[in-house]
Amino acid sequence: MSAAPKRLILNLFEMNCVSHITHGLWRLPGNNRQRFNDIDYWIELAQLLEAGGFDAVFLADVIGAYDVFRDGPETALREGLQIPSNDPLLVIPAMAAVTKHLGFGVTFSTSYEPPFAFARRMSTLDHLTKGRVGWNIVTSYLPNAARNFGHADQIAHDHRYEIADEYLDVLYKLWEGSWDDDAVVADAENLVYTDPAKVRYINHVGEHFSVAGPHLSEPSLQRTPVLFQATASKAGTAFAGKHAEVVFTGGPTPAGVLAGIQAMRDSAVEQGRAAGDIKFIVQAGVVVGRTEEEAAEKLRAYRELASVEGRLAHASLPFDPTAHPRDITVREALAREGKSDAPGAAYLPQDQSVGEFLDAIATSWDEQFFVVGTPAVVADAIESWLDDVGIDGINLRQYHSFGTAQDFIELVVPELRRRGRLREAYVDGETLRERIFGGPARLQPPHVATRYRNGQNLDASALLETTSRV
Repeated sequence: MSAAPKRLILNLFEMNCVSHITHGLWRLPGNNRQRFNDIDYWIELAQLLEAGGFDAVFLADVIGAYDVFRDGPETALREGLQIPSNDPLLVIPAMAAVTKHLGFGVTFSTSYEPPFAFARRMSTLDHLTKGRVGWNIVTSYLPNAARNFGHADQIAHDHRYEIADEYLDVLYKLWEGSWDDDAVVADAENLVYTDPAKVRYINHVGEHFSVAGPHLSEPSLQRTPVLFQATASKAGTAFAGKHAEVVFTGGPTPAGVLAGIQAMRDSAVEQGRAAGDIKFIVQAGVVVGRTEEEAAEKLRAYRELASVEGRLAHASLPFDPTAHPRDITVREALAREGKSDAPGAAYLPQDQSVGEFLDAIATSWDEQFFVVGTPAVVADAIESWLDDVGIDGINLRQYHSFGTAQDFIELVVPELRRRGRLREAYVDGETLRERIFGGPARLQPPHVATRYRNGQNLDASALLETTSRV
C-alpha cells in the first residue's frame, strides 16, 4: 500500500510595511501594500487566506533600518524598504477576530528585549487566537538594530545564539513550569480564582537574565507557541536541533538545501529528539496564470517594476556596484571605495565582474523554489520540492497584495487538493501545533521545554507561600 502524499504546509509571507522583499512592486496597479497601516488591510487579508485554506500567515520583522548600503538609510527610506514598518504582533488580534482557523507565525528577536514581558505577550496571543500562534525566533542581524538598543555595534553572531539559548530557557520556565494545568479553579464560593499552591516563582539567575516570576498569564492552549526559526549557520543549526519545531531555510541548490536539512535533523538527534521532529519551510515564488502566456505577462510586469537598488540595500552590501563600470571586478570596486575589509566583503564573489554580480542580484529570486506557469506546472514544481528536495512547506512570496494570494487560491489550491497535497477543510478547534504535526496541542518530551512542566527542575524555593491564602 503506497503512502499518502506529503501534505504541503502553506503560509503567506508578510510584513507590516510597504516593501517587504519584492522591492519596487508596491507600485503595481491595484497593489494594496500602501494600506499596511489600515486595520482593514489585515482583516481582508486574513479572511482571504482562511477562505483559501492557508495554514498561516508568517509575519517577518526587523528592529532597525537598512543603512549599510551607501552608508545610510536613504535608499531604504526612498523605496519604503521595510521602513516605515509597524509591530507585527499587534495585527494578529485583528486577524484572529475575523477567522477561526488561520494560524499566525510572528517574528521577535531575542537579542535586545528581556524575556519576561515577551512571555506574557505571546501567552496573551495564544489565548486570544485559541492556540493559533507561533513564534519565529531570530537574533537580529542589522547593525542599526544594535544601535537602537544601546549597543555600539552588533553582538557577535554566535554570542547572539548563546543569549538566545538562555532566553528560551527563561521562557520555558515561565510558559511550562510556572503554572500547573489546574491552577485556575475559579471557585466563586470560596473567593479563589487561582490555587496559589499550583503557581511558582521560577527564580532564574543566569549569565544574561535574572527573572523571578511567576508568569503573569495562566496556561494557554499551547503554553509554548509553535517554535519557528530562520537559520542556516552552524550556531543556528545547533540551536535549531535543540529548540526549533519548524525551520525556515533555503539554499542556492537542491543539494545545498538537502544538506542543511540533514544537518538540522542530525542536530535534533544529538539533542535526544527524533529527526522528524523538525519540519522545513522555504520562501517560494509562484507566478501562475490560466495559460503560460498569462503567467509570463505577469512575470514581465513584475520584472519591469522590480528595484535592483532595493535588493542591494536589502542585502546590506558594503559597496555600491551601480557606481562602477560593469567590466571591473567586485574586488576592484571594493578597493576603489576603501571597503575591501568591510563587514561582509569577504563573502562576496570578488572575482566576478560588477556586471555579472548585478545581473545575478537582479535574478536572485528566480532560481531555487521559483516557478512560472499554469496550475499544473506550479503543482508539479511544488510536488518536486516536497518529494525530491525534502521540504515540508512554503512561505509564499508576494509580488502583489492581494493578487498573489488570490491567484494561488483560485488556480493552485484546487490542483494541489486534487493531488492530495492540501487538506479539503480545516479541523474545528485545531491549534497551530496540532495542524502542523498532527499530535497534541502542547510540546511533548523529549523537547527541552518539557523538563520544567509541573515545576520540575526549577529552584527548590520556587513554590509560593500558600498557607494563609487557601
